[in-house]
Amino acid sequence: MYRVDITADLNAEDDTGWIWTFLDEAHDPTRIVPDAIVVAGDEDAMAVCQVVDLVPGGDGTIVHLRLLPGRVEDYRDLVHRALAG
Repeated sequence: MYRVDITADLNAEDDTGWIWTFLDEAHDPTRIVPDAIVVAGDEDAMAVCQVVDLVPGGDGTIVHLRLLPGRVEDYRDLVHRALAG
């Protein structure tokens, strides 16, 4: 089981076409910065995403996410290969 970096509805796109959530949904908001690669979603559905931007909104800071291809497990394998080097 994985822990998400930021809770998000992976089907929620705003008018920018990006997945969006609020920064206060992050486990550690200091890790949510533009271009960061994060695990987003919830206990039912998770995905690897890239943080596109952070935008001040009326109710807080909006985080836009770009969904990356593949499963979370695919990226775990990639990291293990890179570390084994």
